[in-house]
Amino acid sequence: MLTLDLFFFIVAGPAVLFAGISKAGFGSGAAFASATILALVVEPGLALGVMLPMLMLIDVSSLRPYWRKWSAPDVKLLVLGGLPGVVAGALLYQVASADLFRVLIGGVAVGFVLWQLLLASQLLNLKRDRMPDWAGVAWGTVVGFTTFVSHAGGPPAAVFLLSRGLNKTQFQASTVLLFWVLNIAKFFPYAALGMFTAQTFLANIVLVPFALLGTWIGVKAHHLVPERVFFGLTYVLLLVTGSKLIWDGLT
Repeated sequence: MLTLDLFFFIVAGPAVLFAGISKAGFGSGAAFASATILALVVEPGLALGVMLPMLMLIDVSSLRPYWRKWSAPDVKLLVLGGLPGVVAGALLYQVASADLFRVLIGGVAVGFVLWQLLLASQLLNLKRDRMPDWAGVAWGTVVGFTTFVSHAGGPPAAVFLLSRGLNKTQFQASTVLLFWVLNIAKFFPYAALGMFTAQTFLANIVLVPFALLGTWIGVKAHHLVPERVFFGLTYVLLLVTGSKLIWDGLT
């Protein structure tokens, strides 16, 4: 049962605002934390149900600023794997715990950041290899599954995209397009699983301004932040979200 009281909106408003800033400006890496915050005050399934329409609104609002600035080949690879991943998430959502999966994905995300730090420090004098195309499909499957069960597709998507040599706007635009497609794919399974109710619809109406404001701030921040700082922030977000996934899975 979702109670639309003042306490709910005190928690939900900033959570949606944060999701908009993350998705519209910094590659979606930390957007999943918004659903996690909401799950502190409502049942987790309803938290996902409240957040999905907000994420879809943020996606649509972000498309125009980043239109055709994405890396289409990389997005296609992730979508190719992501759609089966969404199907797998829908089939397994009610019968399987995603905790072990969260730990694995969080471990890979944290490990990837540590690997990049070792390369940057020249402690390891190795070539930074570009991940092959098949890895994009494989990571896309992980993205589809994790985005379905917890809106946490940002970290695995970043692991692949950050290896492909994209500039900051290509990276950001690619995440916008990717999650626009995958969030649409999630909508009908979510409805079938009963994650949308009259209360979540009313909550969404009230939360629309927070989503739009977060999107505007995110787009502005993306263009104001230099590329080196942007990727530094992206690695920080990846480290934080990966650690949070590990914590969630273990606890």
